[in-house]
Amino acid sequence: MSDIQNIKQQFDIIGDDAGLNEALNRAYQAARTDLSVLITGESGTGKEVFPRIIHKNSPRKHSQYIAVNCGAIPEGTIDSELFGHVKGAFTGAVDTRKGYFETVDKGTIFLDEVAELPLSTQARLLRVLETGEFIKVGSSEIQKTNVRIIAATNVNLQEAIINHHFREDLYYRLNAVPIIIPPLRERKNDIYLLFRKFASDFAEKYRMPSVSLDSDARIALETYPWYGNIRQLKNITEQISILEQERHITKEILEKYLPATASRLPILYRNQEESRNSASERELLYKILFDMRSEINELKKMVYKLTGENGGGHLVNSFLYDYKQNIEEPVLYQDSEQIQDVQPQEPNMDLSFQEKETIRKVLKKYNNKRKPAAEALGISERTLYRKIKEYDLEE
Repeated sequence: MSDIQNIKQQFDIIGDDAGLNEALNRAYQAARTDLSVLITGESGTGKEVFPRIIHKNSPRKHSQYIAVNCGAIPEGTIDSELFGHVKGAFTGAVDTRKGYFETVDKGTIFLDEVAELPLSTQARLLRVLETGEFIKVGSSEIQKTNVRIIAATNVNLQEAIINHHFREDLYYRLNAVPIIIPPLRERKNDIYLLFRKFASDFAEKYRMPSVSLDSDARIALETYPWYGNIRQLKNITEQISILEQERHITKEILEKYLPATASRLPILYRNQEESRNSASERELLYKILFDMRSEINELKKMVYKLTGENGGGHLVNSFLYDYKQNIEEPVLYQDSEQIQDVQPQEPNMDLSFQEKETIRKVLKKYNNKRKPAAEALGISERTLYRKIKEYDLEE
């Protein structure tokens, strides 16, 4: 039996897709080194399995392994969690505390959702990667650590670098060994195998006969795009196993459980998945416009230096003002229930006001509950937490 087959058996991995096998082979090859690994892939593709494969096949396998969800830790405490703090470093720091990089010395740390790390924390992480050194929050003492770092994200880090949300030097340090997990829709031959495995598992769990698919249902299963990937397939298989009295599933029965996201309908008929996609596009648009405003201001300063305020600078200022107004055309955004048209504000009203109002309205709609508000806005809870602080929207 090959090494890859052994890994599949050990970690209960189903499928024989070429992209999956390539990712597993890279993980196995990287395990024998101490190189940093960056795992990328869509949400629900099973990225969390690969760090365990790497650790269990590495010389560090007898040392500690810890997985850290960077997106689930508030920005104000992430440095303390990772690097520790000394007594009195901040309000509530009644004792000195060890961080993960100290407690997992000689082991492996998996940083999931690494793109959610604040830029200041990214700088600290870069120092660990480059020198193996870190400093606890509130301390001036340099400490050493020997950890293997594996990171994962479903974010396009190249775009995050362009938008100044992720450090380019950190990206290259983490990306020593890149592993790309293919989405389920690119593993069509594996979809039915996974369905059968999940159906068998749920039959055993709930002590009932396993469900099966007729030929038309199997075709429908394999042609569905599965935007939620393996997690979505498992969830739907469990629903069918529990709710359906009929054990032989037809195409008509199966389609009752497949969300309409497969149709990629226009925005007027959008569903929850499309709402999240649209919100993400809106946030990206904001970022682009903010960057353009900054570039215009820098250009304005440069022109003033070259021409002088009395040498035609006022003409340049007029031109830039007109250009700025053209940038700030009406912006369409979704306020959960309907699409609204936000008209241009006064000349001194920038896009940050519109973003603040959007966040305020969505928070109000969800009674200041951050998790559903973040989902409606299409951003992470950490980003929402940062925006609430930035715009003083706490109640």
